Amino acid sequence: MIPYGRQHITDDDIRAVEKILRSDFLTQGPAVPAFEAELCKATGSQYASAVNSATSALHIACLALRLGRGGMLWTAPNTFVASANVALLCGAQVDFVDIDPATRNMSVDALKQKLETSERRPDILMPVHFAGRSCEMAEIADLAKIYGFKIIEDASHAVGGSYRGSPLGRCISSDIAVFSFHPVKIVTTGEGGAALTNDPELDDRLKVLRTHGVTRDPRLMETTNAAPWEYDQLELGLNYRMADIAAALGTSQMSRLESYVARRKELAGRYNSAFEASGFGDQLGLPPLDDLEIHQSAWHLYTVEVPARVNKRRLFEALREAGVGVNVHYQPVHLQPYYRRLNFSEGDFPNAEEYYRRALTLPLHPQVTEEEQDKVVNLLLEQL
Repeated sequence: MIPYGRQHITDDDIRAVEKILRSDFLTQGPAVPAFEAELCKATGSQYASAVNSATSALHIACLALRLGRGGMLWTAPNTFVASANVALLCGAQVDFVDIDPATRNMSVDALKQKLETSERRPDILMPVHFAGRSCEMAEIADLAKIYGFKIIEDASHAVGGSYRGSPLGRCISSDIAVFSFHPVKIVTTGEGGAALTNDPELDDRLKVLRTHGVTRDPRLMETTNAAPWEYDQLELGLNYRMADIAAALGTSQMSRLESYVARRKELAGRYNSAFEASGFGDQLGLPPLDDLEIHQSAWHLYTVEVPARVNKRRLFEALREAGVGVNVHYQPVHLQPYYRRLNFSEGDFPNAEEYYRRALTLPLHPQVTEEEQDKVVNLLLEQL
């Protein structure tokens, strides 16, 4: 089976983890700050808070921006359920903004229209950088200035990508950006995530919230002249800490971030060239390739849109049977049973729904060989 995504673990990664296993600290040691420093170095962000998953990072990002009961978050329907779930976990409401069919990202035009016509506007907007390609963050940031909402970039797919010459995660057009380090992402910590920001007060809150809401930092403690063993609980937090084992793996993986993204980009370009040469490029709805001045995708996913005349389920099953681990990203969140019970329904976000009807994710990760890629292309074309 050629999987759609998988981790790449080297001897250096194994040695980095082994070093932690032989050290005094398996958690709350020096490895997490070292990993956070690598994230800041790679992105240009001032601060990073590593946690045990991207969902945890999104959750504490919302809490740090004081989203709560009576609040509202808008995100895209073309994402994993976590992007929306974190708003509900904060006691807030959630709504969606339809996607641009060309990019599969949140549509700026749809966002403008919704902001102009909605009685309840968002406190937080969470654009999702689908497949590793940035949303149009400059235009979204301009709208934030007009309408007064905060921005969390769900950049779970996008570490190693860039927008207008700046690395994603630098937070030029947002308050907080979140990465994922799940095994199918660009780099992995096993499970893990991080919230990045340039605001020192937000960084303090993120770090307190990930650790039960407690701190021993004398800058933040309300207890004066505290004894060495004392700590202050400042708010109701969670245990979202990243273990040193995971952070050591992440630091080792970050040394190959550039090469991983370069290989993904090469494979994506090769897919596009093969499909265009076959004469089926227009029918397949290929993803947009990088436009050097504005978008440099991290290429977490390579998705096509199969022709409407093709039975996608049969195609999916035929490819799986032939050893190609295709997948589908994503079922629109608003059509999940839980969200239907919140009064969302089919037809609410037609672009995301039409994309889902045709979407198919093909294998893309640094270990895919050209021979395997040729097999994927040929098997897919045989079914059209």
